[in-house]
Amino acid sequence: MLQNIAIGQYVPGHSFLHRADPRSKLLFIILFATLVFLANNALTYAVLIAFTLYAGLLSRLSLGYILKSLKPVWILIVFTIVLHIFMTKGGTVYFQWGWFTVEERGVQQAIFISFRLGLLVIISSLLTLTTSPIDLTEGLERLLGPFARIGVPVHDIALMMSIAIRFIPTLMEETDKIIKAQTARGANFTSGSLIKRAQNLIPIAIPLFVSAFRRAEDLALAMEARGYRGGVGRTRLHKLAFSWRDAGMAVAGVLLAITIGWWRA
Repeated sequence: MLQNIAIGQYVPGHSFLHRADPRSKLLFIILFATLVFLANNALTYAVLIAFTLYAGLLSRLSLGYILKSLKPVWILIVFTIVLHIFMTKGGTVYFQWGWFTVEERGVQQAIFISFRLGLLVIISSLLTLTTSPIDLTEGLERLLGPFARIGVPVHDIALMMSIAIRFIPTLMEETDKIIKAQTARGANFTSGSLIKRAQNLIPIAIPLFVSAFRRAEDLALAMEARGYRGGVGRTRLHKLAFSWRDAGMAVAGVLLAITIGWWRA
């Protein structure tokens, strides 16, 4: 299972995206997500898809590995497609059988929404694949820095988000081990009714929760034993600094926003 999950994993490298400042990547993802929701026709989605593929090339990671990030959400994507085909009406009727009809507007929305979810997942995965947890934490802390003046625990929030992302692969690996252990004991997770399959997940969920809480307690004890007291007075070995790569990302973001705004219907 761990090999099939790309979300939350970091792949060391020296590509353009690896060397870019994490603050630039975070800001660009916010802009990209906004543009994804603004896109409303085939041309704008084609531009976003082309840009996402180019970003994948800049990461120097294999396309197959990047697309693995879609595996955890494929059920949601399929459900969204079916829901829009059933519920969204309007335009030319492509198929009709009794009360059930497949209409142009439903097919269009199903395609656009599925692409929207896929693009968001892939571009977010590129962030974690090309940014180490330490850099991601510092980038989040720097971006949220102004809120610290009004009492928001910026460092704690950034640390919690970084730890949550970091432990996704660990929890996936732990889940895989539990499934194999329960299967070796005779558990069956692939047959039976839907209710029966849901009941079979209980022997997986309980050990997973126990393991997660144990890991959280061990991490807290380790941080306390090392004298961790939050972000007050902390120094860093490597300072974040913007470079020409970040300027290039800013220019690309502006051009992308202008293009989507111009071609948006």
